[in-house]
Amino acid sequence: MKKQLVALSAALAFSLTLGSAGVQAKTFTWTASSDALSMDPYSTNNSFTNAFMSNIYEGLVRFNEKVQIEPALAESWTAVSPTVWRFKLRQNVKFHNGEAMTADDVVFSWQRVQTPGSISKLNLADVKDVRKVDAFTVDVETKAPFPLLLNELLNLTIMSKTWSEANDSREASDLQQKKENYANRNANGTGPFVLKSREVDVKTTLVANPTWWDKPKHNLTDVVFTPIQSDATRTSSLLSGALDATISVPLQDVQRINSTGAFTVVQGPELRTIFLGMDQFRDELLYSDVKGKNPFKDIRVRKALYQAIDVDAIKRSVMRGVSWPAGMVISPQLNGAPKNNTRILPYNPDAAKKLLIEAGYPNGFTVGMQCPNNRYVYDEQICLAVISMLGRVGVKITPMFEPVAKWNVRLNTLEVSFYMMSHAGLPMADSYALLYDIAATRTANSGGLNAGRYSNPAFDALLPRIASELDMSKRNALLAEAEGIERHDVAYIPLHQQPITWAARKGVALKQSPDNQLRLWLVTAP
Repeated sequence: MKKQLVALSAALAFSLTLGSAGVQAKTFTWTASSDALSMDPYSTNNSFTNAFMSNIYEGLVRFNEKVQIEPALAESWTAVSPTVWRFKLRQNVKFHNGEAMTADDVVFSWQRVQTPGSISKLNLADVKDVRKVDAFTVDVETKAPFPLLLNELLNLTIMSKTWSEANDSREASDLQQKKENYANRNANGTGPFVLKSREVDVKTTLVANPTWWDKPKHNLTDVVFTPIQSDATRTSSLLSGALDATISVPLQDVQRINSTGAFTVVQGPELRTIFLGMDQFRDELLYSDVKGKNPFKDIRVRKALYQAIDVDAIKRSVMRGVSWPAGMVISPQLNGAPKNNTRILPYNPDAAKKLLIEAGYPNGFTVGMQCPNNRYVYDEQICLAVISMLGRVGVKITPMFEPVAKWNVRLNTLEVSFYMMSHAGLPMADSYALLYDIAATRTANSGGLNAGRYSNPAFDALLPRIASELDMSKRNALLAEAEGIERHDVAYIPLHQQPITWAARKGVALKQSPDNQLRLWLVTAP
């Protein structure tokens, strides 16, 4: 803890030095609809949390704003064998507490990823081992030839061995078991910004790292992040001048913000697909009036729900025309995405009613629907629209809407029956990552986001072949085959790709990216 305070003091002194030298301090204030769930980079796979923490912690490689791999803590790498990659580490890297980063920290981080509370291990399942060669060289061994190792290593953010041990944080914070440790609310990374203070769900303050190894492209000295759940309050805070930027702009406010002439709104499609999941594992469905069995195990019921939902109407009435209706859970923009994005079944309420009758539910049934109310663009409104549509075919939905932190725990503990979720194929930005996370049979090492526990052995058999296939055309064909199995099983009901909508004060440059990650090291303020 003492070392962290030394680093923070150095960063604060750096800011004061800038001011005394006549260089204007740049404090950047911004907001989003929810807070980061943890400062421990291994304890969650929440996309916003991962994005936020990338400004504090770093991996061997990183994505730039075009979602392209570039060197980070490793300056180069070579293939030693089909399953072993050798990484040369940068020798001028320091953690925020001032100590040098070495291979020992990389090996420790790999070991910490394997601890019980870690969610990151599910995203590093193709890695077999990480070994020290010398002080600034490590070997990464994969279980089989794996062409996307660099993408997967985005999940291995490097933590200090001595800091973690000194602060009793050798293991990842276990949010599912509500077991926190020091790393959950404190941080000691190598990244461009240092954690100065943390008030959960209130405010998090960062300061620029004066000893960052990279050449900063930002001009910020301080960053203040304030999560604001209310759409109206976020927009009014921006327009009042209290904030420089927001990355969660309500679609209904775009015209209002643009009309002021003082702000710039930037929009584009996100890699993220929004979809609905169903519990296909339990013998008796939770939160339902159906006793002794699970309707979602019957594909006719899953197809009925699929055909009862009008995604085009959701685009018109909820998304204000700014969404991209989806025929599959994979965004067409993701690496390896199949070309066919058409929906397997048309919107047809009458057909949905017939399927329910065939499945033995002529009067429908009741089930709870678990939705976040501050995670996705219009998430609660989308769920309300779906509830109305399903009601027309006899499926009565009990709304179970809750903030993202509670909803995230619910997903991880599998306390769901019919639920909204999404995936952007991140952090790998690849179709395989998405399918592996949400559709692989859930085990200790796979299907980490498969809360409905869909399972198909034919689908599972394709995953190791996709992971090790070096020929990209063959790999893409395998991906299309796997997605075809998932799609025709109606493992999920895809809705749409949502828009990224950011807004900032004139003169502020944010560098929007399709992975919806605000990279503070690229932000400039006037």
